[in-house]
Amino acid sequence: MKKFSLTLILIGHFLVSTKSNAQENYMNYHSKVIECEELIVEGKYTSAINKFDSLFNQFNFLFLRDIKVATELSAYDNDYKSGLNFVRLGIKAGWSLESINKNKNLQSLREQPEWAKLMSTYDSLHKTYLSKINFQVKEQVHEMFKKDQKKAFGALLRIGQKAKRRYSQKKFAPHSEQQLEKLEQILNEYGYPGERLIGNNLWGSVILSHHNSISVNYNSNDTLYALLRPKLLNALKQGEISPYELAQIEDWRIAGLHDHKLTTYGFLGAIPDDTVLETVNKNRANIGLRSIDLRNELIDVENETGMDLHLPKGWQNGKITVANRRNRCTSH
Repeated sequence: MKKFSLTLILIGHFLVSTKSNAQENYMNYHSKVIECEELIVEGKYTSAINKFDSLFNQFNFLFLRDIKVATELSAYDNDYKSGLNFVRLGIKAGWSLESINKNKNLQSLREQPEWAKLMSTYDSLHKTYLSKINFQVKEQVHEMFKKDQKKAFGALLRIGQKAKRRYSQKKFAPHSEQQLEKLEQILNEYGYPGERLIGNNLWGSVILSHHNSISVNYNSNDTLYALLRPKLLNALKQGEISPYELAQIEDWRIAGLHDHKLTTYGFLGAIPDDTVLETVNKNRANIGLRSIDLRNELIDVENETGMDLHLPKGWQNGKITVANRRNRCTSH
């Protein structure tokens, strides 16, 4: 019997400024971020800070996660000038005052004489961020997300796999098809509704992940996501969606179709051996996502230093393991 696979994804889960957007390819951006992360693993913190600084001057839109990492690194390495500059960039990218003040790792920056002056400019810097957000689309997608959560929660109220499967295909699937049609309209008119467009990198990916995990039978015959997928890949190049978001959406589809025994990017499903690991890492490289080994080594750095490198944990709250692994030598 084919198993019901729709899973409720809850909220609590998881600049050279003269450039034109046409010149920006965010595959290059993510490649440079990976180079920074490799330097971090090697303990070359100053080089990583300098590379982050150079990267941030090459692109108009910066992912807040990367600015946070650069800031944490600067504070840890006592490079207060760079750290304060990264905080300034972070505010312009949506870093909230509450989040900044709660971050204990930034205490050394808060003790700098320049901190008070920087914080006095918070409102004006934050306005720069707000000016880039499409609030009309944000409200629309937020309503879609809330409706999606409510519909998905209905599956949890059904008792037994047969009842859950019937609900997913009779009730949730028609709702999800309408959701994807609306997402396609937004994609065509405004681009992908993620961090760059609406300041949120959760709502759209959850809606798509829910669609990709309705049931084995439904998703085996689904054509809607296949039509959207090229648009998502283009959005990746435009910096509208992050590699992690795309990987999560794709992994839900593959895991759902194969009873969570297969994975494309390593976030859902199993990695049984080195052969599969090699394929997974190639898939990750193709969308600008760090390798499994680099991800795991960054977690080691977090544990050793106390830094928060803001790795998307998703459904893998820690290291991603390979069941039967040969001994290896670490290299970059």
